[in-house]
Amino acid sequence: MQRLQTRPQFQATMSGGTISRTEHFALHRLVLTEADVAKDAAPTGPGALLSEQAPKALFVVPGCHVPQVWLGPLVPKRWAKRSVTRHAIKRQIYAVASEFNAQLQALPPAAYVVRLRAGFDRKQFISACSDTLKDAVRAELQQLFAAAVRKAAGPSKVQSASAPPAIQG
Repeated sequence: MQRLQTRPQFQATMSGGTISRTEHFALHRLVLTEADVAKDAAPTGPGALLSEQAPKALFVVPGCHVPQVWLGPLVPKRWAKRSVTRHAIKRQIYAVASEFNAQLQALPPAAYVVRLRAGFDRKQFISACSDTLKDAVRAELQQLFAAAVRKAAGPSKVQSASAPPAIQG
């Protein structure tokens, strides 16, 4: 699993749309195309030998030919004031995503952003890095990823199951 690192990667992924939501989190997904995951991207930028600049692929890992899953957490200060809380939530995101890695690899190559969209109640979770907060975050993230995997893998199964039977006559 690759990690999103640049602002354009996060922006492109979030433009792909929301695939799953819980009370505190939203999961955005961008299904990657051949242009996004170009394996042998042409050199771009200053010093490139091209007569005109080609667009740079956002999701490139040189020499990697397996389907890729990209992941990035987005935990704003607005919803988690203390850095210890933000980092604990990010660690939980990566840990839960690694549990779902095999299921995500089975889907088409995609980039995912897990966004914290609401703060956790400070009266209920007094400590910034308590075990109860970690358990609550972990449970909600598991619910988020399970729903996303079901939704991403399910359209073909759902359509075939809900198709009306053929009328013979």
